[in-house]
Amino acid sequence: MAMFGTALLTLLHPQYLIPMFICVVIGIVLGAIPGLTGSLGMTIILPLTFGVSTNMSFAMLIGMWIGGTSGGFISATLLGIPGAPSSVATCFDAYPMTKKGEAYRALLIGIVASFIGTAASVLIAALVTPFIAKWALSLGPWEYFSLCFCAVTVVCSLVKQNIFKGFLGAAVGLLLSTCGMSPLDGAYRFTFGVPDLTGGIDMLALMLGLYAIKQIIEDYAKGQQSLSKVDKLETGGMSIVIKDLINNIGTVIRSFLIGFWIGFLPGMGSGLSNLVAYAQAKSAAKDGNKWGTGCPGGIWASETSNNASIGGAIIPMIALGIPGDTVTALLLSGLTIHGLQAGPLFMQNNADLAYLIFVCVLFAAILTLLVQLFGVRLFPKILSLPANYLYAVIIVMCFIGAFISTNTTFNMLMMLGLVLLGVVLDYCDIPVSPLLLAYILGPQLESYFRKGISYTSDGIIPFITRPVSALFLIIAVLSVIVPIIRGHRKAAAKAE
Repeated sequence: MAMFGTALLTLLHPQYLIPMFICVVIGIVLGAIPGLTGSLGMTIILPLTFGVSTNMSFAMLIGMWIGGTSGGFISATLLGIPGAPSSVATCFDAYPMTKKGEAYRALLIGIVASFIGTAASVLIAALVTPFIAKWALSLGPWEYFSLCFCAVTVVCSLVKQNIFKGFLGAAVGLLLSTCGMSPLDGAYRFTFGVPDLTGGIDMLALMLGLYAIKQIIEDYAKGQQSLSKVDKLETGGMSIVIKDLINNIGTVIRSFLIGFWIGFLPGMGSGLSNLVAYAQAKSAAKDGNKWGTGCPGGIWASETSNNASIGGAIIPMIALGIPGDTVTALLLSGLTIHGLQAGPLFMQNNADLAYLIFVCVLFAAILTLLVQLFGVRLFPKILSLPANYLYAVIIVMCFIGAFISTNTTFNMLMMLGLVLLGVVLDYCDIPVSPLLLAYILGPQLESYFRKGISYTSDGIIPFITRPVSALFLIIAVLSVIVPIIRGHRKAAAKAE
């Protein structure tokens, strides 16, 4: 509790609070515009963290994250277009409410639900993470290898199009992670005689290439750079929203628990939790047959769950060094930039920073709530910003960021090469999420595996015989087998 109070006093200083406020506002704007997510904003400002303190960098990154996650429901409500994957289910009822003249009510529900999900989840995460970190200290390289392997496998198994394409994406990520110096013996690999590759492929170039510039290129190619117009809002009071909350309290609690648990599972995050929570809430609701026509319960379910995933995703990031989703992978990159490594010892060696992260999330949620409540009338204007100007600024920032990361023009060329790789992967329908996770965990997978087989004379046997390690491997195998069996059953049922 003392650490939490110290972190609170640190963050209350204007030098941290003002940049966080600015990033929250920018995150809301990016989250509200379809195609421009909060994670894109985090990727863009990641280079700026080189020149600021660790505390400042996380205040900025987390402000952008929370603002972007919450802001995604704005376009989902006003346009019927999700501003982020986390707001897909929000469209189902929020946009019909807008069509019925209840846009303001729908927006207020989204604002309050987002705050409840974020604030409650991070408070639970702050209480749970130290205990998980202590438990993790008793694990060896065998368990950590199996955990990392399980994380990558589970993400691959969630690919909707084809599970094998998910593994292909992960294989590309593992291959990219082997470029440069070996983590154990220092040997150079796959550098092709290029000195700039001896340090490996820069993570920032990878993020900017595969996410930021590639997304802009695809938006222009698909003609999606223009947005629809939105009429002005009719405003009302908060009393209706409070009544809605009381009437849907069961939905809120169930959706929160679903979102928190899915956020904790590696690689899933808010993009999945909002759909799962919506489906569960719809099946449990007495008026479930009316959902999709403008029922407030649908917004409560979607927005509470996707923001509850935030607290859930932070736990494995800090306690285990495993990113819960793409955004926490970016936060891990921020730690790496400042020479820090998340994991079981992080809570012991950097407890002040760990609790600062929790407080940053809580404060960012409060700032997001205030900005959205006082700026709700401006939301239609956000969606009328000229996208071509925004894209031009983003591209320039990406090139600056790639150069600052290594102070070489080679890194900018590498970023462009990764843009091409991203376009090819999208054309082949190969997902990027498994690639990113495998790239981040690749060195750990290799290091833990080589340590595990060298610590004993039993080779790979301890990976199977040690209970916790075996459990993670079993989960990994089941995550692959179960979807395949389900697919065959569905195919057989259709054939009949």
